[in-house]
Amino acid sequence: MTGLLRRTLRSPEQTLALGRVLGGLLRGRDFLALAGPLGAGKTQLIKGIAAGLGVPEEEPVVSPTFVLIREYVGRLKLYHLDAYRLQGVADLAALGVEEMAAEPDAVVAVEWADRVAQAVPATACWIELEHATVNIRRLRLRWGDGPRLATLRDRLPRV
Repeated sequence: MTGLLRRTLRSPEQTLALGRVLGGLLRGRDFLALAGPLGAGKTQLIKGIAAGLGVPEEEPVVSPTFVLIREYVGRLKLYHLDAYRLQGVADLAALGVEEMAAEPDAVVAVEWADRVAQAVPATACWIELEHATVNIRRLRLRWGDGPRLATLRDRLPRV
């Protein structure tokens, strides 16, 4: 059964903070599927996740839109992929996503995952971001891992 977490994010700093907490809970082979329109905060959330995974602060975490994959190393390796320019599941497979997801010391995060939803594992953590106003975002996070979802919920302030 999948659990759901909802949050209103009132600033980029709150998005980073949520990402940091989530990053601290991640384990090898976790798969994060991010969806939402341009500017909704997907890359900002990944920056926080990278920080929570211990990626050094001096390592710039940026969108992989044009290079398709970026790799960061902290306590776990973070593969950050962007499916926006992909034509479908075959393109994602050609990037080696299955091999990345099978690495015991790696986490995969795919932005625009809704474009390749058929390739997203059933155990993935789905994160949907949307614009509420110019500065406020709504986040819905679905995750079948109840204990980690409960920990995430407990560690995040209600805003």
